This record gives sequence, C-alpha cells and structure tokens, in this order.
Amino acid sequence: MKHMNKERIQNSMENWSFTYVNYWLFFIGITFILIGYLIMYTGGVNSFQTLSLSPALLVIGYCIIIPISIFYKK
Repeated sequence: MKHMNKERIQNSMENWSFTYVNYWLFFIGITFILIGYLIMYTGGVNSFQTLSLSPALLVIGYCIIIPISIFYKK
C-alpha cells in the first residue's frame, strides 16, 4: 500500500506542468500588481498616477502576466 502511494506521488510530481519560468512570471505579475496599488495609494485624486499609470500596471499584471504564467509551457 505504501509503495503505491509513493508511486502516485512521484507520478503526480512528474506531471506537474509548472516550471521555474512559470513561478518567475507569476512573481513578476504579483510585483506589477503590488506596484500598481502602491502608486494608486500614493497618488493624488485626479493625478496621472491614479488615473493612467496605476490602472495600466494593474491590467498588465492581472490580464497579461498572470495568465501567461499559468498557460506557459516549454
């Protein structure tokens, strides 16, 4: 029984599709999102930061980089 569980664990780890590149892309996406929220927090009410720069960074992080990190395969 224990032998079969070890085999299943090894097989599931071999079939894991995320690689080092996927995790780095995900980390870069999270960094874009955090920077976008920080810029939004520090900017004025009607400034370029809060109306243009911050939303652009958030869209890039949420809609481009994070999905690429999930679907990327070598």
